[in-house]
Amino acid sequence: AESEIGACHVYRVDSDGSITRVADDYVKPNGLAFSPDETVLYIADTGASHDTDGPRHIRRHTVSADNTLSGGEVFATSTAGLFDGFRVDRDGRIWTSAADGVHCITPDGTLIGKIRIPELVANVCFGGPKLNRLFICGTTSLYSAFLNVAP
Repeated sequence: AESEIGACHVYRVDSDGSITRVADDYVKPNGLAFSPDETVLYIADTGASHDTDGPRHIRRHTVSADNTLSGGEVFATSTAGLFDGFRVDRDGRIWTSAADGVHCITPDGTLIGKIRIPELVANVCFGGPKLNRLFICGTTSLYSAFLNVAP
C-alpha cells in the first residue's frame, strides 16, 4: 500500500539502491550542490513560494564520513525572490538563480556580485569547452555569460 509522506525532505540514494532521509527540517527543499571537495552540502529552501513568511535561503550542512549531515545553518538569504537552482565553481563560490538574475556568493556567504537578467531565473549550469560559460535559464529565454572561473 502507498502512503503519503506529508512533508518535504532530502534523501540520499546509495549505490545499492537503498534510500535514506538525510534532512527533514525543510519547508520546500529545492536546489542542492556540493562544495568542490564534497564535504559541504548546500540546500536551497524555497518555502516562501507557498508561504510569504517562508524561507528564501540556502543552508549549509557538513557531510560526515558516513554520509550523514550535520549543521544546517542559514548560509545566505535571497534579497530578490527565491534561490532555486545553483552551481558551485572550483573555488567554492555559489552561482545561484534569483528573481533579478544570478547572484555570486563566496564560501563565507558574502554576496560579491550579480548578473542582472531581465526576467526571473530558475536554473544555472556551467558549460562550453572550458566549462567557463554560465548558462542561465530565464522564464522564456536562455542566456549565457562567459566567466573567468569554472567548476
